[in-house]
Amino acid sequence: MLDGGIRVLTINVAVLLAVVVLIRLRRRTEARSRMDERFTVVIVLALGVLIAPTPVGEGIFDFVGQLASGITQSSR
Repeated sequence: MLDGGIRVLTINVAVLLAVVVLIRLRRRTEARSRMDERFTVVIVLALGVLIAPTPVGEGIFDFVGQLASGITQSSR
């Protein structure tokens, strides 16, 4: 609480962007304009930038790296 007894609600920006992305991706593809699709891409990129330095982001990066390595090795 602050000095005046006011409670402050903090919202994690990454969580907020993830919710926005999920809501936007649930829309039908036919209903999207090019500008709408570009805006979704920008939001997803911003989410990626926010998540990347976190432990969750590093875990996702490691998982995707291992998956890509496994696919590459299996195709040889």
